[in-house]
Amino acid sequence: MKRRELVELADRLAPRQGYNPTPLPGVRILRTETMLHDVPVLYKPGAVFVLQGRKRGLLEGEIYLYDEEHYLAVSVPVPFRMESVASPERPLLAVYVDFDMKMAAGIVAQMGVPETSGKVKSLLSSRMDPAIEDAVLRLLNALDDPVELAVLGACILRALHYRVLVGPQGGAMIAGLQQRGPSGKILESIARLRERYASGISVASLAGEAGMSVPSYHTHFKALTGSTPIQYVKAMRLHEARLMIARGDKTIADIAASVGYASPAQFSRDFKRHFRRTASEEAEWVRRHLGTLT
Repeated sequence: MKRRELVELADRLAPRQGYNPTPLPGVRILRTETMLHDVPVLYKPGAVFVLQGRKRGLLEGEIYLYDEEHYLAVSVPVPFRMESVASPERPLLAVYVDFDMKMAAGIVAQMGVPETSGKVKSLLSSRMDPAIEDAVLRLLNALDDPVELAVLGACILRALHYRVLVGPQGGAMIAGLQQRGPSGKILESIARLRERYASGISVASLAGEAGMSVPSYHTHFKALTGSTPIQYVKAMRLHEARLMIARGDKTIADIAASVGYASPAQFSRDFKRHFRRTASEEAEWVRRHLGTLT
């Protein structure tokens, strides 16, 4: 009964193909009727709750299932490959919640969690337990009722953050929030990279800022993200460019320069290698399958 209600609400709240925005910041509902294979993605920290259909993430040989029985938590934004199962008769419906990191840190502080040396993991998949289902159902009910959303929306979103943090992934996500040890230094470094990805990047400088040797920095960075620092920066630039291309308000040369490429030709080569489509083909694909990405 609860599952049927979740699906009916999501179906009503996401009438359009692709990402449907909601009045709550950081909350989107995806509707897709197409089978997707080997799609590069880069999620923000948060959680994905698939209410109908199935998705699988692949990173460094590991498979992360997020379907009607499992949800995906993302503690570190990492590039990985995704595939999904959907059809026009049974579209995939999923709720995407980007974590408010300040809110999450405040919840951890209020929980009185001691500093932990637990291992940070970038992606975690675990079973949708009744408490998580209840929290997602309350969120969708609020999104379906403007008065309830205005009065309770922020509280319900905070409760969902809490449920993820006390769930099976909580230890690894809390370790990420506390940013201790080598993983904490890499997380700080990633935050700096997100602010200056379009500038010239020196791995030696990044390692120095993290207080590590270059070999140690490489090792810890790849262990956390599945990518080398240079691969990570390239993926970040290309995914940011993809958003700009989908908007269609800049030339390819302007977009290439704005994400840090000196050569539009090199940008086009890297883009096609990563997404397996040209920039114009990708723009059309995004508009057709994903709608509004931002």
